[in-house]
Amino acid sequence: MKSPVTVSIGGHRYTLRSDEDERVVREMAAHVDKHLRDLQKQTRAVDTQSLAILTALQITEELWKETRKHAELKKRVRDRGRALLQFIEREGRL
Repeated sequence: MKSPVTVSIGGHRYTLRSDEDERVVREMAAHVDKHLRDLQKQTRAVDTQSLAILTALQITEELWKETRKHAELKKRVRDRGRALLQFIEREGRL
């Protein structure tokens, strides 16, 4: 059941509804807030919309990197599994 969780991101309070555990929602909000504040320090940007877009792009970059790593790992596991199966089939015939 979706329960409301109030979080603070960039100095603004948001009430979110999620099926996730409250702790997880708060961790996600803290992650976004950290990125936003770090970018604000780096760029000295004041425009909230620009900061939000830059934050979204930075987090998207993280997600894409992790997605590629996950896909590469799945491919390696699949390839090794096939090689192992071929080895077992070949050795089983001896």
